[in-house]
Amino acid sequence: MTRTYVKHGLNTLKKAAKELGERAIDGRTAVGKTLRHWRADLIEDLGGPLVASTQQLAIVDLAVKTKLLVDSIDAWLFAQPTLVNSRRRTLLPVVLQRQQLADSLARYLNQLGLEKRTRNVPDLHDYLQARRHGNDDPRSASIPPDPAQGSEQ
Repeated sequence: MTRTYVKHGLNTLKKAAKELGERAIDGRTAVGKTLRHWRADLIEDLGGPLVASTQQLAIVDLAVKTKLLVDSIDAWLFAQPTLVNSRRRTLLPVVLQRQQLADSLARYLNQLGLEKRTRNVPDLHDYLQARRHGNDDPRSASIPPDPAQGSEQ
């Protein structure tokens, strides 16, 4: 007896992402490269890996995993002839699960903040002076405070 439905595989994907973490997706595939690029963009929007806090990086990782799930469900949904169970006249349950995941992704991104943060970089004079003293790390040069943040530093 053949089955007439196609499983969406959401639970399998969730389990793999939970157990294997970042190893669940091969970084050499198009999906892996896209997720890695999106993660790097998120971190850059937070001001870079040196500025982002551990908590922010944890939320970024959750957001990346959730985005993988949402994108996978979207791909499966778009391949379906209809999203309505004609016998019950209701949406497929996966549509509601997808919406819950999309809402949680939006919450993660909201926690990270919607504004792009720029990196504070030393001015050229301070950078060159640090190089003259044998320090090749530009981060150690004095960085002027960000005027947008006020006098918190």
